[in-house]
Amino acid sequence: MSEYELAEGIASIPANEWNHLVGEESPFLEWEWLASLEEAGNVSPRTGWDARPLLIREEGRLVAACPLYLKQHSDGEFVFDWGWAQASENAGIPYYPKMLTAIPFTPVTGGRFLVAPDADRPRWLEYLGQCLRDTCVGNELSGVHVNFCRNDEIEALEGLGYLTRSGLQYHWLNEGYTDFEDYLQRFRSKRRNQIRRERRELDKQGVVIETHVGDAIPDSLFAPMYEFYLSTIRHNPYGRQYLNFPLFELLRDRFRKRLVFIVARRGDEYIGGTFNVLKGDTLYGRYWGATEELRYLHFNVCYYAAVEHCIDHGIMRFEPGAGGAYKQLRGFDAQPTYSAHFLRDPRLSAAVERFLEAERNEVDETIDWYTERSALKKESGTP
Repeated sequence: MSEYELAEGIASIPANEWNHLVGEESPFLEWEWLASLEEAGNVSPRTGWDARPLLIREEGRLVAACPLYLKQHSDGEFVFDWGWAQASENAGIPYYPKMLTAIPFTPVTGGRFLVAPDADRPRWLEYLGQCLRDTCVGNELSGVHVNFCRNDEIEALEGLGYLTRSGLQYHWLNEGYTDFEDYLQRFRSKRRNQIRRERRELDKQGVVIETHVGDAIPDSLFAPMYEFYLSTIRHNPYGRQYLNFPLFELLRDRFRKRLVFIVARRGDEYIGGTFNVLKGDTLYGRYWGATEELRYLHFNVCYYAAVEHCIDHGIMRFEPGAGGAYKQLRGFDAQPTYSAHFLRDPRLSAAVERFLEAERNEVDETIDWYTERSALKKESGTP
């Protein structure tokens, strides 16, 4: 007999029990990441992120689960529904609180419904979707939002009446390059020469780029990396500080094996860096910043050095985060992302469904447009 419950945060669940469900899934689903966000205070009822993970047990054994948050706003989600919230409130339909299945502050695709390796995944996908919907209706909440989820989850949720939303990101794929110069050969000569000039520019400015991986990352780099994170927030009008230094300290102690720090140094001083996470064959770019504004520093640290690291170590995919059409000029091609949404009020649901249909068509056309204009030349023999 199966039973489900809403737990009091990921941190309340034994790490090995939760991570058994995560398996080879996204590193941002691991207990060490999610529990650290809670314990550092970045995710809490006070910040509008009330962590209430949904757990399903059979005879006491955890067989399925999903990270779940009761949200009092829509900040930090990267699947923007502020327009829906405004329209809902204008119609006299309270939008908050709402239910969100996602990774806080992290626009990375991954399984949102976690199932034990020996369990019937399609069965539990449907059951989790039903539990979320029933909880929403039973508590008279506005809706359930499942962000950056997998295709099989979308298929299961569509069968339960959830609406599908499309988005796009720019990802780099390793097509068996032997080194960075081999990769550059895929570009047309104008773009290839531009990238070479951008890489040479740092040499002229006396800047050295270093890559530190896993347990080889020195403790002394975590404080500068946090300062780089803050610098981006301070210098951008859209910047929002979601993270604090206690989180970086927890990740240093719990999560270091997953980290890849790429830093720029001039002399003995670190002047910029990027915080990346690695698991399996995928590198994820997360936070970037610099204490000096140097020409092409951003592109070199965030993209070129990371791509070179991927090529050198046989990493097949690099996802540098949301936004930034300029990534497409540097060999990152448009890829679709998906989310699923259940809205309890039929009037709001119908309006959002009409919006999503038009948006999906626009996203499909945009991806096709970027694919046709990829900065990378088609390989010989490729139509």
